[in-house]
Amino acid sequence: MSHNPIVIKEGAFIVSDAHYSHLRPELFYLIQDIHSQKIIPTQLIFMGDIFDALFGSIAFTCKQNSEIIALINDISTTLEVIYLEGNHDFNLKNIFPKAKVFSIKDQPVEAVYKDKKVYLAHGDFGGEFMYKVYTSLIRNAFVLFLLKYIDIFSNHAILKKLDAYLSQKNDCKEFKNFKEFIEERLAKKYDCDYFIEGHFHQNTQFDTAHFHYINLGAFACNQRYFIVKSAQDIELLEEKNSPREI
Repeated sequence: MSHNPIVIKEGAFIVSDAHYSHLRPELFYLIQDIHSQKIIPTQLIFMGDIFDALFGSIAFTCKQNSEIIALINDISTTLEVIYLEGNHDFNLKNIFPKAKVFSIKDQPVEAVYKDKKVYLAHGDFGGEFMYKVYTSLIRNAFVLFLLKYIDIFSNHAILKKLDAYLSQKNDCKEFKNFKEFIEERLAKKYDCDYFIEGHFHQNTQFDTAHFHYINLGAFACNQRYFIVKSAQDIELLEEKNSPREI
């Protein structure tokens, strides 16, 4: 967990679970509009799984996403960009050198908005033992080293297959008994005003005994993103749809 709270600005754009790839390019238009200053956020916060596959040590995934990476890096020279890594995009500090990048081990990230205490997370931290093993393995330096050379010698066959599979996933599924799941998972562990995360794609919010919980809708589902507004409004986030469609 971060020991230096980040300061969330009113008017910040928050984007989660865009699952961007050449097969699902919708995010590109939003980033283009920010880059051209057609729309102007005060801050840009990425909540993980922004890319369907972006692994910092696997060159092919960087090459596939090079155009949008370049735009984000250019934006980050003049705008604060905060990036919480997800389970589809990690080892990103060298990819986005001017952004504030938080790995899974640093999440949830402590933040403040005006006089409110906020925790931010992609949402895949913790979990059952086997999931923890899985997330550790996929981020392991040796495993990624092997994957890098398997990918090269297989002419990117594994990553191309993964790309095709991920593009067909349903990002809008309902999570049954979601509130009960969150209360069991988080409510007794964290004391704050707001707990905001992605990963589950539920686009819902509710009160627990310890905080107001917000689960962000997936940009991949219908191109929605969120704008931080006055904390006087308990909802905190205003939902927006990307201004352009394919």
